[in-house]
Amino acid sequence: MASEPEIVLIRHGETEWSRDHRHTGRTDVPLTENGRRQAEALAPRLASRSFERVYVSPLSRATETARLAGLGERAAPRPELMEIDYGQAEGLTTEQMRERTPAWSVWTHETPDAERLTDVATRLEPILGELRATTGDIAIVAHGHVLRVLAALWIGLPPAGGAHLVLATGRLSTLSWERESQAISGWNC
Repeated sequence: MASEPEIVLIRHGETEWSRDHRHTGRTDVPLTENGRRQAEALAPRLASRSFERVYVSPLSRATETARLAGLGERAAPRPELMEIDYGQAEGLTTEQMRERTPAWSVWTHETPDAERLTDVATRLEPILGELRATTGDIAIVAHGHVLRVLAALWIGLPPAGGAHLVLATGRLSTLSWERESQAISGWNC
């Protein structure tokens, strides 16, 4: 029996803002030297994989990660994979946001001018449909929070379920199937 296809999620390499724990949504922050090393370190791990499709966020930190990881030539930009628009939290840390709103979290609070998690889920639906219907492996290079929402939706959780899925820069995660159930078979590796 043939194995089920896998969806490999790849979080972009480190940026200054991710290193400093600043919310980096639509601001196009480049990779740091460490971020470029993280992306290059992914190449040997991905070289033996045969991906039917490769999707990438159009933001440069994702496209550069895809290129350095050896996936750039096949990567198709998908705007649906852009990071969450953090609105007034853009560029700020959680601690800075909590000075304004105690106990604030991306996962639990609406932020002025920010994209709601339900809207993120709606924009990810076309991608999820393609993932569910795939007959071959797919690689996705994108951002921490949007990939966490995607994984939560994949396993039947609401978008806020992504709060329970820690995802570091330059790491791989794998979505797959356990018999007929959509599953996570590797996370933050």
